[in-house]
Amino acid sequence: MSKATLDGKAIALEDAYKEAARILSRANFPLVAGLGADVPGARAAILLAERLRGAFDHLASGDLLADLDVKRSFGMFTTTANEARVRADVVVLVGPGLTKQWPGMLERLALDQAPRHGSHAGTPRKVIWLGPDASEVNAIGGATVIPANLQEISGALGVWRARVGGRPVNADRIDAAKLERIDALAQTMKNAKFGCFVWAASAGLDALTIEMMQALVTDLNVTTRFTGVHIGARAGASGVTQAAGWMTGFPPRTGFGRGYPEHDPWRFEASRLVDSGEADAALWISAFDGEAPSWSRGDVPLVTLAPAGAAPARGLYIEVGQPGVTHDAVLMAQETGGLTLRTATAPSDAPTVAHVIDAIMANVSEVAPC
Repeated sequence: MSKATLDGKAIALEDAYKEAARILSRANFPLVAGLGADVPGARAAILLAERLRGAFDHLASGDLLADLDVKRSFGMFTTTANEARVRADVVVLVGPGLTKQWPGMLERLALDQAPRHGSHAGTPRKVIWLGPDASEVNAIGGATVIPANLQEISGALGVWRARVGGRPVNADRIDAAKLERIDALAQTMKNAKFGCFVWAASAGLDALTIEMMQALVTDLNVTTRFTGVHIGARAGASGVTQAAGWMTGFPPRTGFGRGYPEHDPWRFEASRLVDSGEADAALWISAFDGEAPSWSRGDVPLVTLAPAGAAPARGLYIEVGQPGVTHDAVLMAQETGGLTLRTATAPSDAPTVAHVIDAIMANVSEVAPC
């Protein structure tokens, strides 16, 4: 049975739904944030934000927008992990912590195996890792490891791009031995039959670094075939972005204050809205692990939907189940790049985010706030 508390004291579920509707309906500009939910939960949350003429934002939108900014302004070559697994003869991993961002990466990409399709099938796969963290240096036997911190990765990609294109680099900063190694790497990429970059914005890569990487992919595609696999951000971000796209035409950080969707990564960033006082009530959704809000303001009226054990001491809390754990969930699959059904691994009667939001919505007036 689901539980609800108000400032730490137990409250009946029906009363909790009414109280949540009251808090959000009274706000001049309510915020639906966190959005750590499956696709049905995201759909319900976005519909609620529209009804209330508020805004919605995902807790990992900074990471997902780093990729989207490049896709929108420059363009991007991408494929699925499964395609890279069976075809890629050269795989370039970019950045630290990739095995933490996607725990099944090494197994899914089968980096220690040869590709199975194409004229190069059976040829040992070449793996290059630019800037892994210390725990990942020996993760792949035979991989070429290029040490670099986050600040150096963009510059390294720029040098690689210059050498792939046969252009000179600053000889005062790169000695002859290092340049020889860089040229060997550039030649390995140029000789690829099907190459693939793998990265995660959530590992700390910014939009400029991702754009430099995609520019290198574009240059390589002049003479061979290269693409990329991006590792999605946490808390269901990829599925939420897809849902937001087909419902509004925009990703998270979108508002309905004028009666129609407007996307602005600065105006509708959750922490900024709360800390500035522009958002005067918030619904926080973090169904995967109960991650807390990142804003510093502590007095905003708050409704929290999170799993058991993640109840905040302040505000209204309604317990929800964990997608793919306590209930079946539709989520974006990293392996295939498409939506898939994840069956519950530990079923319980905890309600879904969609169920709770629908119950809140039933208590919200059809008349939008002023």
